[in-house]
Amino acid sequence: MAPTNVEHRGPVGPVPAGLTSFYSQPLTWGSCTSYAMTPDDSTLYANPSFQCARLTVPLDYASPTGATASIGVLRVKATDAARRIGSVVVNPGGPGASGMEAAANTNKNWSTSPLAARFDLVGFDPRGIGASQPAVHCLTASEYDAERASDLDDDVTPDGVAKFEAQQRQYANDCAQRTQHGTQMLGNVGTRDVARDMDVLRSALGEPKLTYLGYSYGTYLGTIYAEQFPRNVRALLLDGAVDPTESLVDETVGQATGFQTAFNQYVQSCVKQPDCPLGTDPAQAVAMFRDLVNPLLTHPVPVGDGRMLGYDDATIGAIQALYSPDYWQYLTSGLTELKQNSGHILMTLADAYDGRNADGSYNNEQDAFNAVQCVDAPPVSDVNTLAEASARYKQAAPFLDDGRPAVGALSACDYWPAPPTERPHLPSVTGLPPTLVISTTNDPATPYQNGVKLANALHGGLLTFQGTQHTTFLQGNSCIDQLASNYLINLTLPPTGAKC
Repeated sequence: MAPTNVEHRGPVGPVPAGLTSFYSQPLTWGSCTSYAMTPDDSTLYANPSFQCARLTVPLDYASPTGATASIGVLRVKATDAARRIGSVVVNPGGPGASGMEAAANTNKNWSTSPLAARFDLVGFDPRGIGASQPAVHCLTASEYDAERASDLDDDVTPDGVAKFEAQQRQYANDCAQRTQHGTQMLGNVGTRDVARDMDVLRSALGEPKLTYLGYSYGTYLGTIYAEQFPRNVRALLLDGAVDPTESLVDETVGQATGFQTAFNQYVQSCVKQPDCPLGTDPAQAVAMFRDLVNPLLTHPVPVGDGRMLGYDDATIGAIQALYSPDYWQYLTSGLTELKQNSGHILMTLADAYDGRNADGSYNNEQDAFNAVQCVDAPPVSDVNTLAEASARYKQAAPFLDDGRPAVGALSACDYWPAPPTERPHLPSVTGLPPTLVISTTNDPATPYQNGVKLANALHGGLLTFQGTQHTTFLQGNSCIDQLASNYLINLTLPPTGAKC
């Protein structure tokens, strides 16, 4: 058995009533291999420089003597103990993404940055996610494959809408039945409670103040933490901001606008290539894309592993490729392959988005995403509002407009067995030190103005990246990395109006 290292820190800092035993718990660090949830994790977590531990938190903070949850934590220790400042806790977004995986993957760029000497890098799997226990579980792998193949949401007839809503109701029931502690877990899996877990983690790590790096949805988690524990914050670096005031409908339409912008940027690059599957005229690219994917509504094409690529998976694959210019080549290859009546590449992209592993298993990212979304905001239960939202989505992203009528259909959140614990609102925080928001001008998933709005709400700094991708820090841009690293180390904000 690998040696373990027991660290008993605390409690450190203020402790909410009834939670002393959680805030003062020791962390026992050891090998990360048993925390692997996927084949890729098994390889990734074999790195001997990674240490892992479990953090115990109340399942329901209103009943701290009741059931508990176990949070998986991964750490890469600072390389210069004498100059160490503390820990940087990272969340990669989602919601539903693994923070342990994020820290392990971030370490590739982290290890060559000045941050590696000064901070421990710490990632945790939020409650219900990845290696944390209990995990949200709704569908089996075969059920996920079948749901993706059914494309029920493509049938806009009244009968089709009724079948889709029945499927969504069954999904919510399955989540409650198949997740340990059922409704209690599903009612306490939201951002409100993950932020509370993060303060317990801060204390267990021995940190008087939290230094936090949040990407995408992780910016929302950081914002909620700041609202709950403003005086426990040392630094918040928020990259790819979610607008905490937006309804789920407005957020979805905003993303449609962002993905259309990214698609247009992709087209400008693609048409310069002699073999671009969308031709040579940017003005015709949307129509050509639609000509390629619309037939999949009724005639899926083979993938090569026994599955068929339908319309939903094809468009999800395209969206996955639009997150970064690094993936544009795969979209070109996938659309070229689609012309040849094969869907392997686009399905591979869709599998990456949906968390399907090479062995056919799934991680629980999509289940956790749905669970968190359902308690982080009240559901939109008016079908007319939903139909209007669908029409706005199609208008905002013509490349995703299949030409069929916009209809409203209830989702799993309308049948969720627990009430929401958060709702959209403008953050109101006092006693918060300076924060830094990074926002990208053509971010496909979190529009630039979200970052402007969040920086103003938190009375913090704004760093602009001029580009087309989702999040930027520690992803190869030396200007962003230098300014943001200086903030984390020295707590110095970039100059007002700074751009990279």
